[in-house]
Amino acid sequence: MSETIIHADLDIETTKQSRIHEVDFDNLVFGRQFSDHMFVMEYENGKWGKPAVKPYGAFQVSPAMNVFHYGQAIFEGMKAFYKDENTVNIFRPKTHHDRFNFSARRICIPETEYEIFIEALETLLRLDHQWVPKKPGTSLYIRPFIFASDDLLAARSSDKFNYYIITSPVGAYYSEGFNPVSLTTSDKYVRAVQGGTGNVKTAGNYAASFLPAKKAKEQGYTQVLWLDAKENKYVEEVGTMNIHFLIDDTLVTPALNGSILPGVTRRSVLALAKEWGLNVEERKIALEEVFEAHESGSLKEVFGSGTAAVVSPVGLIEHNGRTIELDREKPGEFAQKCFDEITGIQYGKVDDRHNWIHSVNI
Repeated sequence: MSETIIHADLDIETTKQSRIHEVDFDNLVFGRQFSDHMFVMEYENGKWGKPAVKPYGAFQVSPAMNVFHYGQAIFEGMKAFYKDENTVNIFRPKTHHDRFNFSARRICIPETEYEIFIEALETLLRLDHQWVPKKPGTSLYIRPFIFASDDLLAARSSDKFNYYIITSPVGAYYSEGFNPVSLTTSDKYVRAVQGGTGNVKTAGNYAASFLPAKKAKEQGYTQVLWLDAKENKYVEEVGTMNIHFLIDDTLVTPALNGSILPGVTRRSVLALAKEWGLNVEERKIALEEVFEAHESGSLKEVFGSGTAAVVSPVGLIEHNGRTIELDREKPGEFAQKCFDEITGIQYGKVDDRHNWIHSVNI
């Protein structure tokens, strides 16, 4: 649904020369190339300063900057899609911004206004609309982030923060594309604990997962399927997405418990499943229950959901030498239906019944 936001105080400086000629839009690598402009705003003396859009580029920082030493930083990941020559669609920006502020509160970062956020996105898209790729399966990835910028080596919250939004034309996140991925559990490492920061998008969560993810890839798996930190028994999420199990006619999704990220695509999948009349359960699910469902034949599909991949079917799960093997050649029927519906809405090919789209006239 189109919405016009007017917020008068955006300083705009445009680039003198575009770098778009450097991009091979037929062979996009996720997160490697960045559009011509970025949004910038600074927090100091208890308030956010004047918002601005500037040419994308490096900026100078101090070696003593707080974020390098204490990791006080948050981010979001969202996407914009080419609808037609006059329109670019942003998928669920208000939901993403709400989560951005949720993360900010948990990491002791000052919250931001949605009106400035959406005007910044609209401005960036109008300036850089040629960077929005047009091929099916591609999009413009949007990365808002805030980091502590005090030059102070003290383990406390910063008094200064920098707020940026950068954008990047991208293709598929996983090398498998929409083909089934393989997952393995970890019996040595944990991702998050209840009461920690597993339910917010903060930088350290991801850094801590890199080593087990690297080990999983060395063993031939795509990602880690994380279990709970307390009992190493209940399924939580995958390294870069939430997880869903279709057991008979019920979609079972691990309940948000304080250590699971509340995914925007997860939320969208659950809404669609309910709309389509499927039984939907958000609850604790032990991995052993998944193995038993597979052995009995009631486990129909497993798939992940997230902004980067949208929907990612799972063809194999390994745990302590045991495996669940599903269709490793193609996605399941329900995963395919979810993917088609969500991407159809994103590209403007399917009716936006839930008002998930913010359209920008370019």
